Amino acid sequence: MSIQGRVANPSNFLSRSLLLRSALHKNPSFVLRAVGDVVIEDRPKPELQDPYDVIVYVAQTGICGSDVHYWQRGRIGDYTLTGPMVLGHESSGVVIKTGHKVSHLKPGDRVAIEPGVPCRRCEYCRKGSYHLCSSMAFAATPPWDGTLAKYYINASDFCYKIPDSMDLEEAAMVEPLSVACAITKTADLCAHQTVLVLGCGPIGALCQAVAKAYGAKTVVAVDIVQSRLDISKSYGVDHSFIPPQAEPGADPMEHAEKVAESMKQQLEIKEGFDVVLECSGAEPCIQLGIYAAKRGATFVQAGMGKENILFPITAVCTRGLVMKGSIRYLAGCYPAAIDLIGSGKIDVKKLITNRFKFEEAVQAFELVKAGRHDVFKVMIAGVQ
Repeated sequence: MSIQGRVANPSNFLSRSLLLRSALHKNPSFVLRAVGDVVIEDRPKPELQDPYDVIVYVAQTGICGSDVHYWQRGRIGDYTLTGPMVLGHESSGVVIKTGHKVSHLKPGDRVAIEPGVPCRRCEYCRKGSYHLCSSMAFAATPPWDGTLAKYYINASDFCYKIPDSMDLEEAAMVEPLSVACAITKTADLCAHQTVLVLGCGPIGALCQAVAKAYGAKTVVAVDIVQSRLDISKSYGVDHSFIPPQAEPGADPMEHAEKVAESMKQQLEIKEGFDVVLECSGAEPCIQLGIYAAKRGATFVQAGMGKENILFPITAVCTRGLVMKGSIRYLAGCYPAAIDLIGSGKIDVKKLITNRFKFEEAVQAFELVKAGRHDVFKVMIAGVQ
């Protein structure tokens, strides 16, 4: 059985497939050396320094849009590439070594890796909002190396043992599902609400799946690509909607308001949506979401597009909307995502459209960069 599959006996598996003594000194890594310049290079195998850390053999890694963004542009917001950096942060793997104070994990355990470790001491960490920690060491965010390597060191309390019912591809998908869990948690989403999700990429589709799993009354998916809406339908959304494009020269706000009213009438959601989750980052979608929201609704912005957009702030005020931003994951989102996958409530495998070997990482990134509508989540296997 390969490292990507289920493991019935982790100890035997470890002895057969991981502890190949002749290879332990090598650590092939997928490195972004400069904007547009990536290469696989052999780096030293990491050594444990903190007694609470673990070394993980990385088995599967999904490509995120942020990885491609750093590759192509070298920065996201305030984070700027200043030197070579290993890419990747959506990963799973098998523990091969633990620090002497780690008690809940052992070599051979299969884990989902939460790739951001906070300081645990600042104001935000102490009140439970560790995702806002300014000292967060987040994989593949300058200056921190990512997980696309043979071995990766992580804090043991940010590695989550997965159940036997999950394979390591599913465990890598815990990361994007945790993002979706954080978005819905930020929205205070609860049962019997009407929910509008704008954008049906992996995060949008998973937000729809989480909303249905948490008992939303009606979930509506919006995208301009039918194949993405088809994926959303497979997650049980109640309605899908393709917004018409504005006529040349049309006022974007008037168009957004007109489309929102038309959508609400068609779907018989006359007062608007209780919750709007914006997962596209596209300016017209943001505008549409504002006008589609019910008075007093919660609007969560998760998608990131242009840094500055034309925004209907008067509508936000007159409708009394609660506007929130969502970044990464909140406390408890990783365990929640593992439960949703492990229990069979959310099938993340259907989002994996393409698989590559580690040595094919450049081709994998090129495929994501191309932006094809039939490509959702691209997975890269670990070093064999």
